[in-house]
Amino acid sequence: MKNKFYITTSIAYTNASPHIGFALEAIQADVLARYHRNLSEDVFFLTGTDEHGAKIAKAAEKSGKNPQEFTDEISAKFHGLTKGLNLSNDDFIRTTDQARHWPTVKDIWLKLKKNNDIYKKNYKGLYCLGCEAFITQKDLIDGKCKIHLKEPEAIGEENYFFRLSKYSNKIEELIKKDEVKIIPQEKKNEMLNFVRQGLEDISFSRPSKDLKWGIPVPDDDSQTIYVWADALVNYLLPKKYWPADIHCLGKDILRFHATIWLGMLLSSKLPLPKSIFVHGFITSNGQKMSKSLGNVVDPFELIRKYGADAVRYFLLREIPATEDGDFTIEKFEQRYNADLASGLGNLVARVITLAEKFKIQISKSKINPKFEIQINKTREKYKKALEEFKFNEALIAIWELISFCDKIINEEKPWEGGKEKIIDDLQITIIEIANLIKPFMPETSGKIIEQIKNRVSQSLFPRI
Repeated sequence: MKNKFYITTSIAYTNASPHIGFALEAIQADVLARYHRNLSEDVFFLTGTDEHGAKIAKAAEKSGKNPQEFTDEISAKFHGLTKGLNLSNDDFIRTTDQARHWPTVKDIWLKLKKNNDIYKKNYKGLYCLGCEAFITQKDLIDGKCKIHLKEPEAIGEENYFFRLSKYSNKIEELIKKDEVKIIPQEKKNEMLNFVRQGLEDISFSRPSKDLKWGIPVPDDDSQTIYVWADALVNYLLPKKYWPADIHCLGKDILRFHATIWLGMLLSSKLPLPKSIFVHGFITSNGQKMSKSLGNVVDPFELIRKYGADAVRYFLLREIPATEDGDFTIEKFEQRYNADLASGLGNLVARVITLAEKFKIQISKSKINPKFEIQINKTREKYKKALEEFKFNEALIAIWELISFCDKIINEEKPWEGGKEKIIDDLQITIIEIANLIKPFMPETSGKIIEQIKNRVSQSLFPRI
């Protein structure tokens, strides 16, 4: 029996076109999915789109479309991005899918209700449209939501509530003992501090007269299921693979996953996810990306101009996995020229040119111990880095091996002849490099192996 490995991204909210922040999350999840496939595990990688809620209904109205047309259009763009980034996802779920998603949402709702964890009451509170959630005074700074920097709306209505408070102590214990491991440690500490204040019961529906765009509450179509109670259930789609080994998501939605989702699963008596991996935000020239500032980076444009593998490389190498990172075209092109054109691309071209000149096939003979030691060191660093979600460190280890090869060529001068064994060792090492970069840059990995086999050099990354 193969080991099962199930990884998810959060599902992208379809109130606007894809931006580079979602691209980062999707690529990180893809690297882990591909790495675990390389370990011969039975991998399932799920992504998709979250398509209900008041924010989407308003965005659709503003665009002059009905919500279904609007979400069809935006979801298609996210689906297109999975292809453009060369993701290896096994499925793409949409929360508007009435055949595949809605029955599970209704089933979970009824389980919560059966367990006496759903009840109805009149409620007055502050509703943040950006969060799609009722928030409290502690979530405000100067009277505004601290995430969306907008004043919440005071709403009074009759809703169904979920008894999240009932699971407060259990959730704290699960996080504390790493039964649901939150990565990095500071995010675990942040969640523990939040949960220790005591979790409150949460509104789990909105009156359908105010919000029609969503899944009706089972047995009460006067209410629409709260968007988070609907969206989080998407992870249960591949029943055979649940529980998730890793939920990959942004820091702004950690609270929903570490409290509401765990509460729903505990109430439903379902297994819990093993870990939640939290990445930071991408800024542009040190500023938060926003449409009003005109600094939003379009991932499609980057892919069109530089190729998917260059985009994947930059985001994984330049942005520390669990921290915020900055994106500028200048930084991107600098990294592209230095690491891809002059680094990896140049090494592959040099070695293939030498192999062609001296007609050297890749032999089965034992590699020189000097190369073997360096390869083994790289593998160890690479494995440790990926197990700790440190994508940039895994890439640094590979690029140290590239530098080692360049150093050997410069010292040994194999173009002078009589150094056939060194050229052979360099070819073997380049195949190793191609295998190591495969989860990060799958297309480039395949091209390198093809070029080495055929001894035909074609520019991998033309200089900009």
